[in-house]
Amino acid sequence: MQKVLVSACLLGRRVRYDAEALTASSAILDRWIGEGRVVSVCPEVNAGMSIPRPPAEIQGGDGAMVLAGQARVIEMTGRDVTDGFRTGAEMALALCRQHDIRVAVLAEKSPSCGSGEIYAGDFSGTRLPGMGVTTALLREHGIAVFSQLDIAAAQRALSCA
Repeated sequence: MQKVLVSACLLGRRVRYDAEALTASSAILDRWIGEGRVVSVCPEVNAGMSIPRPPAEIQGGDGAMVLAGQARVIEMTGRDVTDGFRTGAEMALALCRQHDIRVAVLAEKSPSCGSGEIYAGDFSGTRLPGMGVTTALLREHGIAVFSQLDIAAAQRALSCA
């Protein structure tokens, strides 16, 4: 049975930077959980970041540019947390390899998990097209990444995997 990587916050775990969850409500997700398909991940927590933690945004690009060394992940405090985000992404990729995962559903707008949109990097609330660090690394390795807003497309991709 094909497994699916899912952001822990979407599963109701209070792991976000603000110690809250972003619980996704979906019959498809509920079915995957019941079938034992879901592998939970929070790249930041897996990398040892605290709960709660200061908000962080990518400055100078998106997750692909972070992986290329052309952008950084910076907390609102000014602290550079790029290495932690890269470590978390590598740990998520390791989970995918361990469970032969080809499809992921990750939290949109996150500097780790965003798949179509991230914050602009200036803590103004402005959002831009782009992807987070974990999404970029997973896609670089052929894993299809979807947001919680497109679980139906993830199901279609899973059916084809």
